[in-house]
Amino acid sequence: MNARKAAYLSLMRCEKAGKYANLEIDAAIQKYELEETEKSLFTQLVYGVIERQITLDAVIRLFAANPNRKIPNEARMILRLGLYQILYLDKIPDHAAVNESVKLAKTFYQGAASFINAVLRRALREKQTITFPDKATEYGLSAALYQMWTHQYGAENAEKIAAGMLRKPTLTLRTNTLKTTPEILMQEIECPCKQTKTAPFGIKLLENMPVSYFAPLEDGLCFVQDESSQIAVWAAEAKPGMTVIDACACPGGKSFGLAMDMHNHGKILSMDLHANKLSLIEQGAKTLGIQIIETIAHDSTQYKPEWEAIADIVLCDVPCSGLGILAKKPDIRHKDLSTMAHLPALQYHILQTCSRYVKPQGVLLYTTCTLNQNENERVANRFLTEHTNFAPVSFYQGKSAITLFPFETETDGFFIAKFQKKDVSCDDKG
Repeated sequence: MNARKAAYLSLMRCEKAGKYANLEIDAAIQKYELEETEKSLFTQLVYGVIERQITLDAVIRLFAANPNRKIPNEARMILRLGLYQILYLDKIPDHAAVNESVKLAKTFYQGAASFINAVLRRALREKQTITFPDKATEYGLSAALYQMWTHQYGAENAEKIAAGMLRKPTLTLRTNTLKTTPEILMQEIECPCKQTKTAPFGIKLLENMPVSYFAPLEDGLCFVQDESSQIAVWAAEAKPGMTVIDACACPGGKSFGLAMDMHNHGKILSMDLHANKLSLIEQGAKTLGIQIIETIAHDSTQYKPEWEAIADIVLCDVPCSGLGILAKKPDIRHKDLSTMAHLPALQYHILQTCSRYVKPQGVLLYTTCTLNQNENERVANRFLTEHTNFAPVSFYQGKSAITLFPFETETDGFFIAKFQKKDVSCDDKG
């Protein structure tokens, strides 16, 4: 099995069965036992075609002799694969992209081989003349999502966000300060790297590298965590001896970072709705040498009276639309925005419920990995309006709430808001 055949089969499974790309890629690599170079091309093709699907379909319409012709799904997928290689992969010779695509057609949909050959050869001749009807199509986004970003952040920033979501992110690591320092860890990493701009213990790799047998990870000297999440942990200002609640904790990265800032002294209650995922936290904590995390299977919208006012810090990293991580999860590009409309109510419910666990003068953090003001600023502002026993707290450049844009920070798109519970003597309506 070569990379192109495997990519075609995986993309068809993703399209027909709605499989998540990352899960399909992991399963296919094991199933087909791809060699390292084939594995790399396979992964690039699957993620790339999903990421650029809207753009590629526009190119197919442009170069098909009859743009109104109904193209079978199998033929369309082979065209997407061929066009992606022609338009976006400089290291693939054009003739190889065409010839290999025709071979795929002869294997999986022979009746379309001549049509696929004609479209791809026209693309070779005319690719420099391609123009798109709008910015959304050019950047591979739905018109609705691009319009939302334009409305919320302005036209200039919307285009910068869209372009930023096409970047190829490299791994960012969080140093396990219970075992080492960033300076020492950087000497262990056999890859060009640099310290992160804002998060004090982060290391950003400058090249992609396989982490399957990455010794510092196996030895618990670090774990994978985007700088945006590290900034959220840094904003909490956790100290040794504190009691902390991580309300939506899986897969555990923020709990780990909090434990490290607490020098492994105190208590962290890591809660998640899905009991089967808690083992990720438990195993991760064991590898990192953390003993202060207790995992709890619980729905964060449901109040636990025994936790009333027990926590110095409560972190609500709530379920969200994920529009800040399109560069890592391209499947999200194709989600209907209407399916996300219920999220602000759920997010507010979690924030409101979990705010009751905060001690007087304790800290409440609200975070998402999305770029959508309905899920971010509007939820945070509603909370402050309806809970006058909390006040905003500045933590970054004099701001109590920040949006991290990939084009500015080289991080995921992310939102962080920090509140502090007033002393019990203050007016309390929450």
